[in-house]
Amino acid sequence: AGWMARQLRQAARQDARVAHFPEGALSGYAGTDFGTFTGYDWDALDRVTDGIRELANELGIWVAAGSAHRFSDASAPHNSLYVISDRGEVAGRYDKRFLGHTDLDHYSPGSQFTTWDIDGIRCGALICYDYRFPELYRHYVTLDVQLMFHSFHAGNIPPERVAAIGAAIGPQYAPLNPAATLTYPGVTMPAVMTASAACNNLWISCPNSSAPESLWPAFFVRPDGITTGRLERNQPGVLLSTVDTDQDLYDSTGPWRRRAIAGTLHSGELAHDDH
Repeated sequence: AGWMARQLRQAARQDARVAHFPEGALSGYAGTDFGTFTGYDWDALDRVTDGIRELANELGIWVAAGSAHRFSDASAPHNSLYVISDRGEVAGRYDKRFLGHTDLDHYSPGSQFTTWDIDGIRCGALICYDYRFPELYRHYVTLDVQLMFHSFHAGNIPPERVAAIGAAIGPQYAPLNPAATLTYPGVTMPAVMTASAACNNLWISCPNSSAPESLWPAFFVRPDGITTGRLERNQPGVLLSTVDTDQDLYDSTGPWRRRAIAGTLHSGELAHDDH
């Protein structure tokens, strides 16, 4: 909460309209940042969340922040992204839909898409492992989303674990797979965000935890698949990105995207030949 408050003030000084934080930024990430939710201080989380809401109102800035949502004493909490308006009101919440095997030990999956508008721009949200399922991005296209807030937590990983993953991939392949770290997420996640932006014509904000070892640094992608900014891996920082929905950007799939989503899986008109 202290880091978030400092970075919110820094973002506000740079006239940012919205600040986007990683998965589990406020609550911590169960199984990685702490062991389990057993004995978790939910009252403390409520207090610091209220503090962030008050600061958002004071600064007049929107906040999209990873946290946990307890909704039932009988079920595991959701892994969530809270959307807080520039008046300090909770404007929405996205609950991570696809959880990895270890995540399922701590969290319950969500089942809803979440959209909201900031200054006339329709926004949507996903969290980390959701990136492996392109169907989610395709559905957000049908909801007229223009800007995606995709929070990640791929940090706080022991260096020996990072080295072991790289060894399993094969260090001889490192020159062919340029990435911040030779790990499966380090290679595939930035590539998928680039492809998701270009294939769906979406702006995508991709913050990641900066806790060492982080598998990649936070970055931002525009709808033609071009990365417009990137922070330093393992280092906290604020990345300022500009969304201009009037910008004329390359979109080769635009004429056929909605048809493909609707099930017409070809361009143009089919030939009709009886022979």
